[in-house]
Amino acid sequence: MLVGQAPGKSEIEDRRAFAGRAGRTLFRWLERAGLDEPSFRRDVYIAAITRCYPGPSPSGRGDRVPSPQEQAHCAPWLDAELDLIRPALLIPVGRLAIDRFLENEPLDRLIGRVHTAPGRGRRVDLIPLPHPSGASSWVNLPANRALLDQALDHLRQAFVRLGVGRSRAVARQTA
Repeated sequence: MLVGQAPGKSEIEDRRAFAGRAGRTLFRWLERAGLDEPSFRRDVYIAAITRCYPGPSPSGRGDRVPSPQEQAHCAPWLDAELDLIRPALLIPVGRLAIDRFLENEPLDRLIGRVHTAPGRGRRVDLIPLPHPSGASSWVNLPANRALLDQALDHLRQAFVRLGVGRSRAVARQTA
């Protein structure tokens, strides 16, 4: 299960998650982790911290970050999705999603590592990714690009372990 921040304007218009520029970047990353966009969309449930497009950022760069009230208002939806999906792997994308599941620490202490968190009575592996939007400059620093590469390596291993991306017939034969 992947959890993003909120739908953007492109997502509202196209009626699918990660349909815009940030989505193209995210799917390039995921392809480096061994999973193309159609396979990812088929095998991984995509959710968000908030359900509605928050509007443009006042700075003019990217979308506005949903307020704490908006996040709290949408939290029961995400909680219900987590209860229903019961993911073995959770991929929080961006600061807002990462903070929902992990302690608020600098991204360079969180990205590139596998974290384990209680998942409503069971263990859930979390592999956080930075936000893929052009508004975020975090990934442009060489040390941070290396952390992204480590995160993608962890995702590749998790996808193989979980059988994500393999045809269902192959996954049944090897399970």
